[in-house]
Amino acid sequence: MPGTSSKRSLLIKVGIPVLGVAAIAGAFFAPALLKMEAPPQAIAQPGAPLSPVSAAAVMGDDFSALAKSLMPAVVNIATRQTVSRGDGLPAFGPNSPLNEFNDLLGRGQGGARRQSSLGSGFIVDPAGYVVTNNHVIEGADEIDVVLSDGSVLAAKLVGADEDVDLALLKVEPRTPLTAVPWGNSDSADVGQWVVAIGNPFGLGGTVTAGIISARNRDISAGSYDDFIQTDAAINKGNSGGPLFNLRGEVIGVNTAIISPGEAGGSVGVGFSVPANFAKVVTQQLREFGQTRRGTMGLTARSVDQAIAESYGLQKPEGAIVTSVEAGGAAEVAGLKQGDLITAINNQQIRESRDLFRIMGVTQVGTQVSVRYLRNGRQATATFKLASASAAAAAAKPEEKDVATALSNILGIQFKVIEDADRRRRGIPASVRGVLVQSIETGSDALGKIPIGAVVTEVHFQPVSSPEQAIAAAEAAKAAGKPVLLQVWGEDEVSYVAVRAR
Repeated sequence: MPGTSSKRSLLIKVGIPVLGVAAIAGAFFAPALLKMEAPPQAIAQPGAPLSPVSAAAVMGDDFSALAKSLMPAVVNIATRQTVSRGDGLPAFGPNSPLNEFNDLLGRGQGGARRQSSLGSGFIVDPAGYVVTNNHVIEGADEIDVVLSDGSVLAAKLVGADEDVDLALLKVEPRTPLTAVPWGNSDSADVGQWVVAIGNPFGLGGTVTAGIISARNRDISAGSYDDFIQTDAAINKGNSGGPLFNLRGEVIGVNTAIISPGEAGGSVGVGFSVPANFAKVVTQQLREFGQTRRGTMGLTARSVDQAIAESYGLQKPEGAIVTSVEAGGAAEVAGLKQGDLITAINNQQIRESRDLFRIMGVTQVGTQVSVRYLRNGRQATATFKLASASAAAAAAKPEEKDVATALSNILGIQFKVIEDADRRRRGIPASVRGVLVQSIETGSDALGKIPIGAVVTEVHFQPVSSPEQAIAAAEAAKAAGKPVLLQVWGEDEVSYVAVRAR
């Protein structure tokens, strides 16, 4: 088995100079683009019985009834990440005449800046489980799930699988959410109508329609490529969103597109992870926090016509074993280099990627039967799959505890406004409040409030000292509410909500 693939590129070459396969969400920045703020038997989804969107949705003259029924189950994913600028330069200090350029240069305290991205997802359980792409949430410090009614729920990462670019999130809803059911992607045929719903370019709740253009696509994105190709319009920000059939069932997770240049626009060639693969992966993420796919402990390659004839086959089929891992399951079962595998558990192997796709959804400890050819004779081996290597089975992500790194619950250092501050910053004597002196890495305020801003109210309480500001913030946290800051600037006020730690 190949090791864990390198991080999925956001632009994968496919042999045509002007085209590439572009991942369609994670590194998408709404402000920059729109000036906005921004196969085995299917395993059932575990947990309590779902209350999904009706699978009996009937399309009339258009897709409106279907779209209306599905929209509440599709969500926007907003992430934030604190990153270093890489230039090693800290922010200008609060007393520096150049501090007003901190925002322009994207500098926060210690040279850090807050980076945002947008993507899509869908609810698979009313209890709050949400499926999206790994590249949508990869590296995020904070993840928000935005429901179709505009409600925002903080999400925790349950687990992610980089190899197939899937992730499972959990939110805590006050009432059961609308969920959509998985469909049988194996029964999805080329030419059938499909509907995609997502968050392209930050424009949430966007519906597009098309057909299934092809099946079993290999776009060189990883070892388990088996994509559904569709001409339904898919763009940056659609990543992690669902591809529906006309019964309202999810048959794919939108993941990549082919697009000219770097623009990432739709040209009608999009790719989705099949539902039968995705639901097994997300079930393992839900149960274990990681995928536990088994491995045979071998590598293999596809067979060409010449090799097929040398094994007595009329056409190129199967996967020829090129190496066997010492002590692995395959070696224990007696498989050797040069054996030509023709079937696993009675599933025909036409090429090597069929072999690895089956392994991709088969858990450690599962007993498999392998049929192969050796020296012109057919043989069979039966053995249990071993665990994947440590590199392939990434540990469950740990939730970062940044609370201890902050000097107060906001991670903001305030100071009293002095006469020198008023003269330097043009703050009228009538304006009462506190100055933002610095913002610590890990604070939710990073990227939201500029250094040197004047905070006049905290959670509706006028403040004139750092102690008053923090006390008001603590009162808001005790009430279970975000901390609302009123910020003065150039004779105008604005409001910023900051999460207390």
